Amino acid sequence: MEPKSVLITGCSTGIGNCVAHGLRERGYRVFASARKEADVAALSAAGFESLPLDLDSSGSIRAAVETVLDRTQGRLFALINNGAYGQPGAVEDLSRAVLRAQFETNLFGTQELTNLVIPVMRARGEGRIIQMSSILGIVCFAYRGAYNATKFALEALSDTLRLELRDTNIYVSLIEPGPITSRFRANAYAAFQRHIDREHSAHREYYARVEKRLAGSRPLPFTLPPEAVLKKVIHALEARRPKARYGVTFPTHLFAVLRRLLPARVLDQILFATSNGGRR
Repeated sequence: MEPKSVLITGCSTGIGNCVAHGLRERGYRVFASARKEADVAALSAAGFESLPLDLDSSGSIRAAVETVLDRTQGRLFALINNGAYGQPGAVEDLSRAVLRAQFETNLFGTQELTNLVIPVMRARGEGRIIQMSSILGIVCFAYRGAYNATKFALEALSDTLRLELRDTNIYVSLIEPGPITSRFRANAYAAFQRHIDREHSAHREYYARVEKRLAGSRPLPFTLPPEAVLKKVIHALEARRPKARYGVTFPTHLFAVLRRLLPARVLDQILFATSNGGRR
């Protein structure tokens, strides 16, 4: 039987790389994409059908989809939207351009890609769309406003899409990791350095803590390896009726419950204490 084809974004490191390897070992035909040419080359050297895909570029998105459909004769079983980055910074220090850049990658590009593959899945009569959300699509931590906003928006679009596809055999699932071993923190630190003017901010004392956290290598409490996410992805791909949401780490499950049970003021106190004023 012909293996099912899966397109994954953001496969250079971390969750995307782990999922690509895990699904290939499970017999899927994996199209592993990445933004940078060097990462595409590394994935190809590792034996993947690798291709460039920059979520900030409509042309790149269209070219990637056309390549996959050409190689599979118009067949694509699943799309795993994993590509994203985090932009730290107090909300009042985020310029319109910085916010737009965060949304272009984490939401607009992701949705444009998704919209291109839905007709393909409709024609095939089946499909799986797996959205890599976050604990920060459930609750908000301080100094992560841009990333919080994109993940809340991704959750909303995914929930809406699930309703609109309910009479099809196309299933939409959200994966909600908490702390996972990856390069996410290092990439966030680079974005912080590029776009936040620490010295002229009312939050500069907090930023000193943020920088220490982002520049450090000490894992956050309850951090799990990316294989924990892979297990949820496999269920979302292979279950007859996959779940709408898959929590991954203990903090994700905890805050999903606390958000439903606690008054906003009490939850705010817990969230601020959890993020430790920017130190986590």
